[in-house]
Amino acid sequence: MSDLTHPGTTPAVASPPTGARRRFSLRARVSLLAAVCVACTVALVSLGAYITVHRNLYSEFDENLVNRAEAAVESPSVQTRLQSVPGAFLVSSDIHIGLLSARGELIYPQAGTPPPWGQRELAVATGASDSSLRTDPATDMRVIALPSGNGVAMVVAQSLAPTKRTLGELALVLLFFGGAGILIAAAAGTAVARAGLRPVERLTSATERVARTMDLRPIPVSGDDELARLTQSFNTMLRAVAESQDRQRRLVADAGHELRTPLTSLRTNLELLLAASRQGAPSLSARDREDIESDIRGQLDEVTQLIGDLSELSRDDNSQETAERVDLVEVVERALDRARRRAGSIEFDSELQPWALTGDPSALERAVLNLLDNAVKFSPPNSRVRLTLRPLGDGTAVIEVTDAGPGIAEEDLPRVFDRFYRSSEARTLPGSGLGLAIVKQAAERHGGTVYAYNAPGGGALMTIRLPGIPG
Repeated sequence: MSDLTHPGTTPAVASPPTGARRRFSLRARVSLLAAVCVACTVALVSLGAYITVHRNLYSEFDENLVNRAEAAVESPSVQTRLQSVPGAFLVSSDIHIGLLSARGELIYPQAGTPPPWGQRELAVATGASDSSLRTDPATDMRVIALPSGNGVAMVVAQSLAPTKRTLGELALVLLFFGGAGILIAAAAGTAVARAGLRPVERLTSATERVARTMDLRPIPVSGDDELARLTQSFNTMLRAVAESQDRQRRLVADAGHELRTPLTSLRTNLELLLAASRQGAPSLSARDREDIESDIRGQLDEVTQLIGDLSELSRDDNSQETAERVDLVEVVERALDRARRRAGSIEFDSELQPWALTGDPSALERAVLNLLDNAVKFSPPNSRVRLTLRPLGDGTAVIEVTDAGPGIAEEDLPRVFDRFYRSSEARTLPGSGLGLAIVKQAAERHGGTVYAYNAPGGGALMTIRLPGIPG
């Protein structure tokens, strides 16, 4: 068989086994961590205790052996039938004792066992060394030799078996209680992990429910610990998502409502044109055809404007666009030039003071242009619209547009910047109802706000307030 793959095909890649992808649960990791921490602590404590006891026992053993050897050297001699021996020979039931001469001869009790000796003990007997203390590996005894005078060394030996037996019992006790402590720690860690992670499990279940059902109801919060704050943060996110969904639903519903009228009119006019073009159908007069075509063009312009405004509003409020230094006077002047070209007989008075900020110049220009277009729409022919850009002295500046129209009804003032909101006076005028909403969005994206008033001399006063610095 060929080892080549066909063009356009991808070689199969072996996936790792299921066990390799499996991970410990958080509860198991907490339990394991508790057990490991306790095991390390118990091991360190046990090792420290064992070393301390080991050192103390051997130190006490050597001290006791040295004291008994010194006592044996200083004990008076006792005359036996054959010779004179130290009196310590008579009370040496738990030790092995003897006198080692410089010639290598060892004298020890007849009923006892001779202590082990070697070159180091012989060096003490000959006077080459002051004392000797060692462990004899052959007999596992601790052996001490002290000079006893007249070329003789007192050799005393004692078995280490009882001491080692005590240390062995201590090691078993430490091992038993250490193991029991590790098991208890693992059980306690499991219990603590189960209790501590129960809120996490509830939060996990709630997030899975939200992902599965898109039910954005807040999750119940209990306590005031870190998990409670995490739940509160998650609830804040849920509220933000719910508000976003609600805004999207309102936008779609309002857009559908606004599109319905021009689309219905377009359909009616197109059906009239199609019906008139059929064979045998009554023809339309040139005047009627011209009116229908003009109506279709107007409705197409209205739909186009509405779609453009919707596209502008659909931009993310927090989009990370390339920000630049914006000279607000230049932005306002460009918007003013565009507004003049389509204002007809409306005149503009402007008073602009330098101001600069960081932001999106096209969005700001669109916002100013919408304010000017709105002022033109409500101003009577041959009237004047006033445009002012001035700093307030608190780190912000305002763009004010005052028209010569009838003003805004008091009940409409709080809602003029809402999407698709149109007052009763504006329902008969062209427009999508989104122009002022775009103004509000652009201002808020630049850290500013918008206001609507009635000017003291009459007409509406629309204001954009923006942070920045004098330009």
